[in-house]
Amino acid sequence: MATLLLLRSLRLHRSLRPRTRPAVDVPLRAGSHGAHLLYPDHIPTTPLQKMLLAAGAAGMALYNPYRHDMVAVLGETTGCHTLKFLRDQMKKDPEGAQILQERPRISLSTLDLSKLQSLPEGSLGREYLHFLDVNKVSPDTRAPTRFVDDEELAYVIQRYREVHDMLHTLLGMPTNMLGEVVVKWFEAVQTGLPMCVLGALFGPIRLRTQSLQVLFSELIPWAIQNGRRAPCVLNIYYEQRWEQPLTALREELGISPPPKHIQGLA
Repeated sequence: MATLLLLRSLRLHRSLRPRTRPAVDVPLRAGSHGAHLLYPDHIPTTPLQKMLLAAGAAGMALYNPYRHDMVAVLGETTGCHTLKFLRDQMKKDPEGAQILQERPRISLSTLDLSKLQSLPEGSLGREYLHFLDVNKVSPDTRAPTRFVDDEELAYVIQRYREVHDMLHTLLGMPTNMLGEVVVKWFEAVQTGLPMCVLGALFGPIRLRTQSLQVLFSELIPWAIQNGRRAPCVLNIYYEQRWEQPLTALREELGISPPPKHIQGLA
């Protein structure tokens, strides 16, 4: 309750400042966004406020894993040091550095859906579009970054959110609870973000016994192995690889095919 009140007060304080809301696909850049604001939607917070937000968001996210707003708050208020490491990893990689420089966004306004639909079966773009259709999800549901007090790190976590569905596509995981937990294990190994670690550890408590058996005997070892073997997935410029066969991209990244029987579990 205290966290929700704090969130509301911060949003109210933010809303009192006159501004024009940017489009979802506007790159996060340093600039003039008002007093102490580093990027659009930025809400400056003190260390104490971040700690309170993190504690409350963790509780709410564990109670209801589908509260994506709370998951987002948790990621932003606990991941500062990890985001710096991920940012540095991107800067060391030519493709990652290009992403940091150009700051592409993934949204319905930046995706050419007709082009993706016209791509060959099995291509990354076509499979990504198929994933969105089958699971009835939209890239526009990703919350904007608000509580990260560095505009470059704010983009890194925004990019992580916007490629999350791409990871589902790469791993062949559905959006049910079992699939989300498997992706969280992969992300935890890949990124080390505290929210991913918490999701991986506590997500299984909501699974059925049958799903738990498969999770611990097959899927967690598979996710950990692939997470360790693959290079940093934030260094992949997915928008420039739409035509690449998904199987070829998996092979490039060292990601083995997903277990075939996961679709029937929840």
